[in-house]
Amino acid sequence: MFWQDEEDKIHVKVPDDIVDVLFALDCRSIPVDHAFALSQALLDPAPWLSEPGCAIHLIHGAGSQNGWERPEHGIGRQLHLSRRTKLCIRVPKSRIASLKNALEGEVIKVAGSALRIGAGKQRLLSREGTLLARYVAHPAGLNENGFLSWAVEELAGSGIRVRKAIGGKSTPLSTPDGPLETRSLLLADLAPDESILLQQRGLGPHHEMGCGIFLPHKGINAVHKTNG
Repeated sequence: MFWQDEEDKIHVKVPDDIVDVLFALDCRSIPVDHAFALSQALLDPAPWLSEPGCAIHLIHGAGSQNGWERPEHGIGRQLHLSRRTKLCIRVPKSRIASLKNALEGEVIKVAGSALRIGAGKQRLLSREGTLLARYVAHPAGLNENGFLSWAVEELAGSGIRVRKAIGGKSTPLSTPDGPLETRSLLLADLAPDESILLQQRGLGPHHEMGCGIFLPHKGINAVHKTNG
């Protein structure tokens, strides 16, 4: 865990050069471990989603939107979806029209589950100083401290200074080449421009599989007090 005092934040306007596009979904359930299958299903109609600036969020059902909770990974485990569940894809502004044309009204197959994709609406990124990435792909064999050291070094290379960070749950994502090691990462007290930059760039590889994608999160202080 890294921990430094807070600094004053300044107001920064969120740019719209990279945004999230949220699509309505019609699907009862999908496998919990669907990262590779979802990426392949979406890269078929939109192969450019593997380009820098693009990222495919994994699908999270009701009850898994806040905090670290998510149904356990495992063969045969299903994630049940509600009508409010969205498919979220992060793309440059210049790709929004192409993305909607490729996906709206289409039905894709994800590991045997049919997903009917509805209309998409764009959403700006956040200026919030606390961000969570549920899955960050990292070099093999790192424990939590090693993972944090790696993340701090990687972020420093992008001009992002880590003040508060907590490495969370380790989750292997299934791929044809074997499990992909990932770990969740919670960052706090980011400056607004750092927060926006991190959401735009992500951390580590495999953004098309939902890795390294940061979202705004509730405050980190309660977590720190619990662990302190």
